[in-house]
Amino acid sequence: MDLITLDFETYYDKDYSLSKLTTEEYVRDPRFEVIGIGIKLNDKETEWASGTHKQLREYLQTNFPWENAMVLAHNTMFDGAILNWVFNISPRVYTDTLCIARGVHGVEDSGSLKALSERYNIGVKGTEVFEAIGKKRENFTESELSAYGDYCVNDVNLTYKLFMRMAKNFPKKELKLIDLTLRMFVEPVLDLDLGLLEQHLSETRYEKESLLQKCAIMGVTKDDLMSNLKFAEALRSLDVEPPMKTSPTTGEQTLALAKSDEGFKALLEHDDQRVQMLINARLGNKSTLEETRTQRFIDISKRGLLPVPVRYYAAHTGRWGGDDKINLQNLPSRGKNGKKLKRSIVAPKGHTIIDADSSQIEARVLAWLASQDDLVESFSAGEDVYVKMASKIYNKPEEEITKDERFVGKTTILGAGYGMGAVKFQSQLQTFGFNMELDEARRVIGVYRDSNWKINKLWRDAQETLRGLYNKESPTYLGYGEVLKTVPEKDAIQLPSGLLMRYGDLKFNETESGKEFHYKTRRGRTRIYGGKVIENVCQAIARCIIGEQMLNISKRYRVVLTVHDSIAACVPDEEVKDAQTYIEECMKTTPEWATGLPIDCESGVGKSYGDCE
Repeated sequence: MDLITLDFETYYDKDYSLSKLTTEEYVRDPRFEVIGIGIKLNDKETEWASGTHKQLREYLQTNFPWENAMVLAHNTMFDGAILNWVFNISPRVYTDTLCIARGVHGVEDSGSLKALSERYNIGVKGTEVFEAIGKKRENFTESELSAYGDYCVNDVNLTYKLFMRMAKNFPKKELKLIDLTLRMFVEPVLDLDLGLLEQHLSETRYEKESLLQKCAIMGVTKDDLMSNLKFAEALRSLDVEPPMKTSPTTGEQTLALAKSDEGFKALLEHDDQRVQMLINARLGNKSTLEETRTQRFIDISKRGLLPVPVRYYAAHTGRWGGDDKINLQNLPSRGKNGKKLKRSIVAPKGHTIIDADSSQIEARVLAWLASQDDLVESFSAGEDVYVKMASKIYNKPEEEITKDERFVGKTTILGAGYGMGAVKFQSQLQTFGFNMELDEARRVIGVYRDSNWKINKLWRDAQETLRGLYNKESPTYLGYGEVLKTVPEKDAIQLPSGLLMRYGDLKFNETESGKEFHYKTRRGRTRIYGGKVIENVCQAIARCIIGEQMLNISKRYRVVLTVHDSIAACVPDEEVKDAQTYIEECMKTTPEWATGLPIDCESGVGKSYGDCE
């Protein structure tokens, strides 16, 4: 396969730039213009070409073997979109040094071309791009265009050198996942329902105003909604204790009232409608997320198909994340209008969307990794592990467990597996409107730990792993299956994918309870402990499993989106039944490296993404 490294230089100004617009907006804007392209075929000398879009299209289509080529760029989401949307060129494979850098070095270090070039000592990125602001191609003098071309050629050469260095030992499966992820955006297939979106925008704006008026009747002002402290008091006035979280920077307890906080989101389903109203009012007025995202969807629908922006290796655990300001990873799915955005995402004519979700994947991985065999067997047998947990908590037969008791069992299984204590457990239950005395919460946590003592041991093993990493001791394995190997010289744990999960610059403080470890992140120092390591590695293993499932599904069908532990694919209408069977088989197949891990899935089918649930 040929390797084509490229870099587009495009017109921008102070109001029209990637710092002001999304990639999709920028490339599809009428002001968009390619000034030139630097392009390198394999290891040949890099060329610079400039001309009209028609001239560049002819140059690109007639001089390069795209049908059997891997296209490489630094931020291929941008350059690949130009290649496909503007010049109608679709190579065999896409790859990206920015994505590879995230996988190789993690998300805490800069992935810019400048930073990576300095890191690998391969050259210096130029600054001529700053001199091109506000200049169309026709505004460049011959010497200016030549200098700009030299700048672009240098970027291409730096990108090529980086790829040669970073991709040498990069896992082949991860390269395939990068291609699959980029293709979701660069070669879009999903459409948007404009009529539904316009209806949703109107309803959202009306509901926001109605909520403000209702809050005013309750004596809650817009200022109260905007202030964390005042909003917390408003919740307490309704006998709801505000959700709390541990600050990643200070390690202290702080209010969890951001729209992304799980405890805060849980209040949307509180039994008291006044609480629901307060939360909705805050979501609608502290942030205009729903309005702005709906408007963004409307604007995209008027420009073309929906490019799905999913960021490869966006999190510390390697999971995918949202991008390009529409974050499809957290589309609302509850409430009267909650599914409107999901329902606005529709399959192309003659096709159907199948959305498959890995069932309880983290809880299953945790039980397997800890060798908690009774729990593993329950998952394997398809038993209701939440009811079984509730049966132990309340010391009564499984058939007598009530809905509320099962809920406690579910919250325990999903929450206590990473070392959560009684206070946090009590707080978590309260956010769902379930009140439990602290002594009872301590008892429940005690029952969980007594019943799952091997999981307790895994937390302690992970704490010992941190100590071993800090002391640069010989590599060891963490948990069952020898799938997690420590790499002390890099303060890291090697994952089943072959990539590393890093705890860079690992240090500790002496406390009354022993060593308290912390590592370096972009936000500062972050505390890390055994239970948190296990949470990290369980999420990372789940991500590795999802990645393999995506690759297997993509052998037959087009994968169009991944959200957390789910995968959405677009299939021809006439193949829906067979496709659903195949996709479920892929989602239920245990990877070779995870022998004994019971995995399962649920899937839904619909003409829209929202109808798959």
